[in-house]
Amino acid sequence: MSAAGFAIGALRALVEMLGLCLIGQGMLHVLAGPGRRSNTIYALFELLTRPPRRLVAACLPRESSPALVGASTFVALFALWIALAWCKKFV
Repeated sequence: MSAAGFAIGALRALVEMLGLCLIGQGMLHVLAGPGRRSNTIYALFELLTRPPRRLVAACLPRESSPALVGASTFVALFALWIALAWCKKFV
């Protein structure tokens, strides 16, 4: 495996982990309700997903809801994950 292939695979794994953290955060949002803020796992997911959520929020209008930002972040991460899989196929 080339160095570029390894880098693409590592980046793809990171994107996959962030996507799974977003899914977990969304599930805890639904299951825990208002008590989610005191949940340690929710706080960990929020810490890990804060940078991509801020990046996507900067691209959306200011009045966008947090749910829209989260869903848009997941779609962007999924698209990036697919694009990296496609790139890895040719490297």
